[in-house]
Amino acid sequence: MTELYGGIEAGGTKFVCAIGSGPEDIRAETRFPTTTPEETMGRGINFFKTQQGEFGPLKAVGIAAFGPVDLNPSSTTFGHITATPKPGWSWADLLGTISRGLETPVSLDTDVNVAAYGEGRWGAAQGLENFIYLTIGTGIGGGAMVNGKLVHGLVHPEMGHMLLRHDRERDPFPGSCPFHGDCFEGLANGPAIQKRWGQRGDQLPSDHPAWELEAHYLALGLVNLICTLSPQRIIMGGGVMEQKQLFPMLRREVLTLLAGYVQHADILEGIEQYIVPPGLGPRSGILGAIALARYT
Repeated sequence: MTELYGGIEAGGTKFVCAIGSGPEDIRAETRFPTTTPEETMGRGINFFKTQQGEFGPLKAVGIAAFGPVDLNPSSTTFGHITATPKPGWSWADLLGTISRGLETPVSLDTDVNVAAYGEGRWGAAQGLENFIYLTIGTGIGGGAMVNGKLVHGLVHPEMGHMLLRHDRERDPFPGSCPFHGDCFEGLANGPAIQKRWGQRGDQLPSDHPAWELEAHYLALGLVNLICTLSPQRIIMGGGVMEQKQLFPMLRREVLTLLAGYVQHADILEGIEQYIVPPGLGPRSGILGAIALARYT
């Protein structure tokens, strides 16, 4: 009998919950808006309880959480959302509430780390021990696998808040990040595109100058990560990356900015397989959550 696992993609806008054992075995799935912690987590718990009545008990549950989130097991607030701008969610006990509600082992990590984990198990990073998953959308975030382990530290990586070179003559836009202004996220996320150009990215034509500038900022971020973590592959997800013209532009700009410094064939000759879209498409997060439950 196949063991079943639960996955939760806990986003600031919506929660996605699913039961299954992998990409080819999803028995049930639901999604609903992220409202108050009590209502949202309660709906998730009720979904799993109902589905267990039909499919049987869950072995474990994995959570891909929006953040910031406390991932230190020795902390008194381990598994809590910390100081988030999401109203009502600061210090919400996500891990404890789900664990107590289901009486099931629960694993938790950041949404981008979990998406990276899913891509490593079943997606575009299978067989690799060192890679990065980046999401470029409403925000910018990144998860990293280094020597086969997800990267944690003092808190967790915040790749979207790297500070980039900003040529204000070329781009006078001050940035959209409320904390840093023109950090990576503030210059290159979806809201920055809309504020800079007066239209959402999905409303701009593929030959609009927005995309050359976007590729430049994305490449600056990627070059920093290539020189810092030396990943074997970089996976780029999120709504902004659905603009297919971005990938070739981004790859060319990365090669230009690296200027031949990183001498490896995977970059110099195989850039099309080095910077890639997610193998799991938009399901990296929820499938990663199931993988987290199954393999940790």
